[in-house]
Amino acid sequence: MPVIVGIGALRTDDAVKYAEDAKAVGATAGLLAAVSYTPLTDDEVFAHFTTVARDSGLPICIYDNPGTRHFRFTPELVARLSRVPGIVAVKSPAAARDETIAHLAALRRLVPESFALGYSADWNSVEALIAGADTWYSVLGGLLPRICLKAARAARQGDVMEARRLDAALVPVWDLCKRFSSLRVVYELAEMLDICSAEPPRPILRLQDAARRQVAETLKRLPAEVTEQ
Repeated sequence: MPVIVGIGALRTDDAVKYAEDAKAVGATAGLLAAVSYTPLTDDEVFAHFTTVARDSGLPICIYDNPGTRHFRFTPELVARLSRVPGIVAVKSPAAARDETIAHLAALRRLVPESFALGYSADWNSVEALIAGADTWYSVLGGLLPRICLKAARAARQGDVMEARRLDAALVPVWDLCKRFSSLRVVYELAEMLDICSAEPPRPILRLQDAARRQVAETLKRLPAEVTEQ
């Protein structure tokens, strides 16, 4: 099974080391974000990614996460990076359906056919797959893989009605993620589903009691098709 690991770091040489370590233990690819204390230019990001790909030898997936990293990969920058040996994919945030369709079309025109275009933001990602994206980088897929895999397969196979039916069954979870953030919600779900009990890395805190009750109540109302692991 392919394994993609995060290798982002503030310094280019640290990111190279993380990528080398990931490659040494058998990672398939590294997920690399543009991380910096000071806002980065496109040329700085291009040099950073090019160096990590060249020096580590690990296939690199671009992590476009402007909400967290405060840097937006334009289609033109993705196109430049897509032609660097070893940079093989991009993970973009999926927006509303029409916006994602336009974004996907813009990238398709600019990148090589072999370059994989994937999306995150779970609540919009099934529509991204229906529109022709190659990959869904799912948060919830780590907890509830069966329904997420069914939805992804249906979308990729052109069964739009089934993909949207499965996606609709997950709307209560998507609403929680949009309200409290996916990261915080999955920590609560993992414990409630008896998968594991873990604390998020500080300074991120567990949800407060009222929010946790909302997660628990939502989980109780979900059909068995959703919660099957």
